[in-house]
Amino acid sequence: MKVILKADIKGVGKKDEVINASDGYARNFLFPKNLAIEANKENMSKLKAKQDSAKYQKGQEKEEAIKIADKLSKIILKIKVKAGGNGKIFGGVSSKEIAQELSKQYKIEIDKKKIDLKETIKELGTRTINIKLFEGVIGNLKIDVIPEE
Repeated sequence: MKVILKADIKGVGKKDEVINASDGYARNFLFPKNLAIEANKENMSKLKAKQDSAKYQKGQEKEEAIKIADKLSKIILKIKVKAGGNGKIFGGVSSKEIAQELSKQYKIEIDKKKIDLKETIKELGTRTINIKLFEGVIGNLKIDVIPEE
């Protein structure tokens, strides 16, 4: 019997996957526990519509990420920090501070977890960092760390 899974089941399949299950397993376990539904015409068309909708949504998110990546490539983010005479920063510039400055200066909201910063920035100067915006879309942002006056 063909069934559509409504949840991930270890050893059986993932959610929204169409599988072949024995009649007894489907009727006595999957259906009573609401883990699957029968793969009839109506349910298959609902599944297809759901998958098409998810694909469209993903495409929209990717387009948005590409637009943001394009914006980021044209920006030089200036971050003012307290620094000593030798060019060393007191503390450091973290991905959280970069996300906050990007939001404050350019109104671009980016999650700090998406900023690919190996370690906090501890020196003055300009550098380019990568920001993972979406699967396969990486934006480059120039950051200019300057001392406070």
